[in-house]
Amino acid sequence: MMMTKINGCDIHYEMMGEENGKTIFFIHGGPGLGDCRGDVLSFSSLASEFRLVFLDMRGSGRSENIPPFTHEQWVEDINGLRQHLGLDTIILHGSSYGGFIVLEYLLKYQEYVSHAILNVTAANNEHHYAAIENALNSNLPGISPDRIRRLFEGLVHSDEDFKDLYAAIQPLYAMKPDEETMKQKLESIYFHYQTHNFAFNHNLKNYDLTSRLQEIHVPVLVTGGRKDWITPIEYSEEIARGIESATLVVFEENGHSLVREKTDEYISHLKSFLSQQPVSQ
Repeated sequence: MMMTKINGCDIHYEMMGEENGKTIFFIHGGPGLGDCRGDVLSFSSLASEFRLVFLDMRGSGRSENIPPFTHEQWVEDINGLRQHLGLDTIILHGSSYGGFIVLEYLLKYQEYVSHAILNVTAANNEHHYAAIENALNSNLPGISPDRIRRLFEGLVHSDEDFKDLYAAIQPLYAMKPDEETMKQKLESIYFHYQTHNFAFNHNLKNYDLTSRLQEIHVPVLVTGGRKDWITPIEYSEEIARGIESATLVVFEENGHSLVREKTDEYISHLKSFLSQQPVSQ
């Protein structure tokens, strides 16, 4: 575990694996509540073949809360860490909101990326409305139109409020929710409500890269879950149609947490994808 100052902000990152191996950067989702620990848990087995870099994005996890929390800044932070580590070419893996940032990075710094993996993500914010409807239709206690609106419109009042609102939707992320597992997860989260608010109240209002997908030419693996409530599978399919070099893999029985629920199968697809196309370093 390391901390380095990138663009004036202390960024927490972890690195493991083959020193001379091809390097994969993992970009987590959930700005303000996500961090790299889930990716470390899921992908550490790849360290025998690749060099792995996991980071907490600015304003999330153990990194500093120094704005701006914009897509542009997060792209520059990733690129700054790449430069800090002396890497000419990287592989980028982004899940959920992390996929938004990977797409933004590709459209600015494609020359530094050999391959990209886009998991349960979207190229625009239309999924936002589908997610709200799916949450309201779930009939879970604690979900109401006002509460889900505040969460998805970035109108959260505090870290405690953020925790309370997230707890209500937490069961939607797993195909078979387990109370004890969810409780442990909830208590482990570093909540940063200001990061979340800016992401949802500012960044996503104009997020739409659909018309620019054709500009991406590196090999891209797109993965999605048929039962995903927050980024429905049609948004993965849309990305795959828009990027000529894309390969689509659909997990028919899984939703947003498909990596955690089908880790071995997911890693098998990832390794197969990376082995089919030579990666230049």
